[in-house]
Amino acid sequence: MIDADYPQVMGILNVTPDSFSDGGCYTDIQQALKHALKMQDEGAAIIDVGGESTRPGAAAVSVDEELQRVIPVIEKLASEADVGISVDTSKPEVMREAVNAGATMVNDVTALRQADALSTVAELAVPVCLMHMLGEPRTMQDNPAYEDGVINGVKKFLQQRIDACRASGIDSKNIIIDPGFGFGKTLEQNYQLLGSLSAFAEPGCKIMVGISRKSMLGNLLGLPTEERLPASLAAAVIALMQGVHILRVHDVKETMQALAVYRACYGFDNGPQASLLRYSQ
Repeated sequence: MIDADYPQVMGILNVTPDSFSDGGCYTDIQQALKHALKMQDEGAAIIDVGGESTRPGAAAVSVDEELQRVIPVIEKLASEADVGISVDTSKPEVMREAVNAGATMVNDVTALRQADALSTVAELAVPVCLMHMLGEPRTMQDNPAYEDGVINGVKKFLQQRIDACRASGIDSKNIIIDPGFGFGKTLEQNYQLLGSLSAFAEPGCKIMVGISRKSMLGNLLGLPTEERLPASLAAAVIALMQGVHILRVHDVKETMQALAVYRACYGFDNGPQASLLRYSQ
């Protein structure tokens, strides 16, 4: 479901009580399925199912609790939906059970740094997204600082994780990188990253971004979560203009409309996306 020929949209499905934007909305399996099918109909190529909030200050969740939240939803999606299914987790046990239940991708905010995570994904042979995070969710926004600047710091970290994946037998075609907007970055650092996404191009790998409704938008504009859609779309287009492959979003329909405008302007023979794809192949 990860197509190198054109950008794709990943719809967010948080089956958590405490996620920053939609916590508690989809904890019921039928509500979750209905929302996932709606996002599929709107154009999402991938649905990202998460059972543990990673917002600043969020409480940790046990393996058993996370499994109870995500596995029934993934099983239901695998039987009734026609999209790629990603599991948003850092726990190897959850990765394994989720893929067994029908997930086709792993999205790990800790970039496979937990014990056995690398070997688990190598064995499962599914695409994996490696995200940069400074520290951990409970403390990541406590005065984040980068000795060589945020761009160099994030690039160095992601390159180290890419190298670790390759050394563990994970094929480059299955590696996706995410600079981790809002995960251990100040407001200024987030916008430095947004303006420099093309610097993260890595041969063989793809780039995913998740900016949708985030506090970097709200803090800039002084807007609550529910009023951040226009800013989210602006950030998505800026990302597309720099060759990003996957947009992880809450608002699939509106993002697909922005993507259609981008496609109408650039196509895929000579636009920013085509340039990055030629470089990454």
